[in-house]
Amino acid sequence: MMWSYVLKLVILLPLVCGLLVGCLYAWRKLEARLPKSQGERMVQVRESMMLSPGLRLAVVEFEGRKLLVSVSRTGVTLVDRGDEP
Repeated sequence: MMWSYVLKLVILLPLVCGLLVGCLYAWRKLEARLPKSQGERMVQVRESMMLSPGLRLAVVEFEGRKLLVSVSRTGVTLVDRGDEP
């Protein structure tokens, strides 16, 4: 009876600790991808969409206007301006 308890403890305790460390590592890696609350800022990213591994489209709102920009490794390019209010 006692040996089965010790055997389970020896096997399951490192397994649970390993799962805990793995979850913490995954949380740290994936935390940057989670959307953050932007609050009341002058510039807000409303939506973004990945087109290819190096290219992303983003809708940025600034002073009530919406701007469609292309973000790549080489820089940011204005694609289109939304209607002014």
